[in-house]
Amino acid sequence: MSPDYLELLHALMPEAALVIGALVVLGFDLVVAKRDTLEERMNSSVTIGALSIVAALWHTVRAGAFGPAFGGVLNFDHLAVAARGGVLVLALLTLLLSAGTAHARHGAEYVAVILFATVGFTLMAAAQQLLLAFLALELASLSLYVLAGFDKSRPASAEAGLKYFLFGGMAAAFLLFGFSLIYGLTGSIELPQIAAQLAHQGMSPLLVVALVMVLVAFGFKASAAPFHLWAPDVYEGAPVSSAALIASASKLAGFTLFTRLLWPGFGIVAGIAPTAHVWAGWVPVVLLLSGSSLFIGNLGALAQTNVRRLLAYSAIAHAGALLLGVVVAGRAGPGPLFYYAATYGLATVGAFGVIGVVAKAGACQKITDLAGLHRRSPLLAGCLMIFILSLAGVPPLAGFFGKFAVFAAALQLGGLASPVGWLVFLAIAFSAVALYYYLVILKQALVTAPAADASRIAVPAPAAITLAAAALMLLLFGIFPSLLLGMF
Repeated sequence: MSPDYLELLHALMPEAALVIGALVVLGFDLVVAKRDTLEERMNSSVTIGALSIVAALWHTVRAGAFGPAFGGVLNFDHLAVAARGGVLVLALLTLLLSAGTAHARHGAEYVAVILFATVGFTLMAAAQQLLLAFLALELASLSLYVLAGFDKSRPASAEAGLKYFLFGGMAAAFLLFGFSLIYGLTGSIELPQIAAQLAHQGMSPLLVVALVMVLVAFGFKASAAPFHLWAPDVYEGAPVSSAALIASASKLAGFTLFTRLLWPGFGIVAGIAPTAHVWAGWVPVVLLLSGSSLFIGNLGALAQTNVRRLLAYSAIAHAGALLLGVVVAGRAGPGPLFYYAATYGLATVGAFGVIGVVAKAGACQKITDLAGLHRRSPLLAGCLMIFILSLAGVPPLAGFFGKFAVFAAALQLGGLASPVGWLVFLAIAFSAVALYYYLVILKQALVTAPAADASRIAVPAPAAITLAAAALMLLLFGIFPSLLLGMF
């Protein structure tokens, strides 16, 4: 069958809009805006980039879910379309928060790299083939390495970019080695054919090695313990908007790809862990990663005095809960996982956005730098309260219903007496621990008096609109969770 390139162009209109937008940003800055001030050039680049993301989002909504495309290489099912729209919204919020940042000297390049990273995210959501999955993941990863080390004026940013690159490169090597073993075993890189071959072959020692390689690689990408060592340094050293993109859109796209590979591709060798008896497969390994992430992430966050490192350990803990969502996606569907990842991304983007605005008025590294935020900027304090309480899982915010959806689906697998049930109990217990360190942030922002030399914070209009929109979405999706869960 000859490939239908017209069908491919129709399927990839959102990605085409992003790529064209990135090229227009670079060309406009080089030819038209070269005589403008750095701030004007940055604002022009952000405007063009935002318009391209809006165009991509419009094409995504208009096309909807239409199934396989280009011979089955891509699959635009409900999960792919929802994740595509989710990463576009998160990328748009991140882009708007980057207006007027310290790296405005190379604003066009920064915006273009964000758009290229978003292309990788959207392709990850729909990849139905190992080769395309790897290429999309590496396009996103290489862009994120650049974004993490983009602020050349800060040695911490260069350190963050280098560490992220080294760990990410090692993860890519593990992933490619695992994929090559799977291809050798099954003779195919298409997920349906791989599933059919594994149904005949079953578990084998070579397949065990391949699955270990794949799980190790995704453990690095998802910052799951014990493969989390890069996360605190990257979250602390990267530019604020870069850290927001790494913590939100990349998480949503990564877990979507993770779920798509493990269940449709390797679901036949998932193993069984809903009862007291655990059978060999990748599910017990993912449960171990989930438990270790919950343990290390929450306990590590208790010791942090740096607000960015605290959010990094919080991300590790949330990765543990998201891995639990990956396990239950085989029976309950991907709805709970997507809801959790999308709303977690909104809260994280908002939290980093507040940190970025405060940092423009002075230092914002330690938790104590947020002291008296309710007097310095009531808008920022109110938005931060919504973001932090959503991360903590307090109703009626979306973070609570994200955890509730995942935990309820997990308990349906085998009840509290199963390994999954024990993990749910552990996650609920650690939610109480997480509430403590989240309230430490809110105590500084809402209760503690500001420093004597602290001045009021002027919130730029794009940042104010972005933060308010993210906070309102968390309230809306918390009160009406069916707006997201209804897509599945």
